[in-house]
Amino acid sequence: MPSEPGCCAPAAGGGLVIGLRNGFYLLDTAKHSADPTALACLALLPPDQHDTAVLRLNDGRCDTAGRFWAGSVISPRTAPDAALWCLQADAPSATGYRVRQMAANNFTANGLAFSPDDRTMYWSNTPEHRIDRFDFDVATGDITNRRPWVQFERKVEGKPYGGRPDGAAVDVEGHYWVAMYEGGCVLQLSPAGDVLQRIATPVVCPTMVCFGGDDLRTLYITSARAGRPAEEQNARVPAGALFSTRVSAPGLPVNFFQLQR
Repeated sequence: MPSEPGCCAPAAGGGLVIGLRNGFYLLDTAKHSADPTALACLALLPPDQHDTAVLRLNDGRCDTAGRFWAGSVISPRTAPDAALWCLQADAPSATGYRVRQMAANNFTANGLAFSPDDRTMYWSNTPEHRIDRFDFDVATGDITNRRPWVQFERKVEGKPYGGRPDGAAVDVEGHYWVAMYEGGCVLQLSPAGDVLQRIATPVVCPTMVCFGGDDLRTLYITSARAGRPAEEQNARVPAGALFSTRVSAPGLPVNFFQLQR
């Protein structure tokens, strides 16, 4: 690929929609990776709002209407210039797809998820230890009324550290499951933001969760390896491993990106 993939989602009809450093692409998974036609650009992010020297797409998912949402990350972390973008099929546009900036003022966008009733969207700012939520209109794709939902304690020398919010997913009961980076756990939060359950992980830095299995009651947990110290990378359970655990409530099914017809 021309740059590192930050997120992906299945596309209706086959393949994957992928967020790369500079925009959104469609990968034809039926073709060999060496085939130059396997990867097609759907939409580039506007360079005046997305400087690829310091910004790339990071965490994303589709809503139930088939739009693909992705947040960006800035490195080095000099200003909160990371943003939230939305890609959707749009026949009048030149490529058949339209991309809009929906929110901004972030450093590392993560935790993107939607409530079961399609009325709430969650979005976290990992370095700020905060999860925000918005009112969401699934018919139009508009988000409004951004406000802080959960604020976690920052790292303080000499005190226990619970981690900061990374990737997340929602179950059918509206609970928000979030990987706590450097916290060694996954938290289950109620719609009110209360901690209902803490699942310890055998690694320090879980990064993302998703539901799978025939009944969507298997929670899969990814973890970070790059940049972690040697003792974590060489541990009996190494950093970067993939884990799973069973949970009581099934997760919401994965939504597919709707291609332009």
